[in-house]
Amino acid sequence: MNVSKKYLFFALTLPLQIVIVNFLSTKPRFIETYYATGIYPYIASLLRILLGWLPFSFGDLLGITLIIIFLKKAYKLIKNKFKNTINIFLKLISFASLLYFCFYFFWGLNYFREPLSKNIKLTHGSYTTAELETTTNWVVEKLNTIHLSITNNDSIIIKVPYSRKEIYSKASEAYKLLANKYPQFNYQYPSVKNSLVSTLQSYNGTSGYLNPITNEAQVNAKIPKQGYAATACHEIAHQLGWSAENEANFIAFLATSFSNDVYFNYSGYRMVFAYCIGELRKRNPEKYKEVLAKVNKGILKDFSLNNSFWKAYKNPIEPYIKKGYNSYLKANNQKNGIASYSYVVDLLIAYRNQQL
Repeated sequence: MNVSKKYLFFALTLPLQIVIVNFLSTKPRFIETYYATGIYPYIASLLRILLGWLPFSFGDLLGITLIIIFLKKAYKLIKNKFKNTINIFLKLISFASLLYFCFYFFWGLNYFREPLSKNIKLTHGSYTTAELETTTNWVVEKLNTIHLSITNNDSIIIKVPYSRKEIYSKASEAYKLLANKYPQFNYQYPSVKNSLVSTLQSYNGTSGYLNPITNEAQVNAKIPKQGYAATACHEIAHQLGWSAENEANFIAFLATSFSNDVYFNYSGYRMVFAYCIGELRKRNPEKYKEVLAKVNKGILKDFSLNNSFWKAYKNPIEPYIKKGYNSYLKANNQKNGIASYSYVVDLLIAYRNQQL
């Protein structure tokens, strides 16, 4: 059997790439200087210029196409009774090697950059329960005020009047305002789109994701619109090179709070409220009840409907998908896995202390 030298070569580069990535993961200063603020912005901008104008998600279409090709190849392999298995295996490893390279070169090395707190000069670490309670009360006060300014009735659920396309446009505008204070969040060449696999995303419990190969921000088109702005801004933060989930959450909060649109303000404070109240519930159930009692009824109804949305998509496979994603995050410098999303509370408390 003739073994393709080309496929053998590309397959052998995979372990070498893994060694290089592991080495770079210990060099955050190097990554920050030469990748995150060096070549990455040019890579990301080029990808968004090339694909951002498309009205559909090229990345989703590419992913679906690759899955179909893989299934056809698998069927053919079985049909031919596993003939020529070595060459097929080499092709598979070669393709995995190419994907690995594209993932880390186009975006993934951002996992190893210096922390956001250093970038925006925030001092943060462990916080006290008293600080958590104070910050949660502050968020509730802001959220109630925004809610009332829209509804004039504390028992009414907010209805977002914008189309998804309008929300994407307003998200870009929010980042322009944010960049006036924090130039590092300057966002050019927008590429935010509805996911072509929104139903699948709903079943695996995700609101959005960034395609690291195409730099397209994908938003689950089925999620309630009250959280849409925060989700879009979260994915834009990933596009800007902030890969850690808690950091992307915090940047999304900043963008929505800097927006001059009240619906964006609501979406951002709504997001951080969910994390703050969740953490307070873990630390002090009695204080949790006290703070929750202060929240406008319309906001609580909003969260109830949001919970109902996700419950409708509950399925036995979702926990395994989350376990896989949890392992993926841990493998990429987020030692707390999915729990790292809630670490936005650390940054929020530090930010509020800084403002005070």
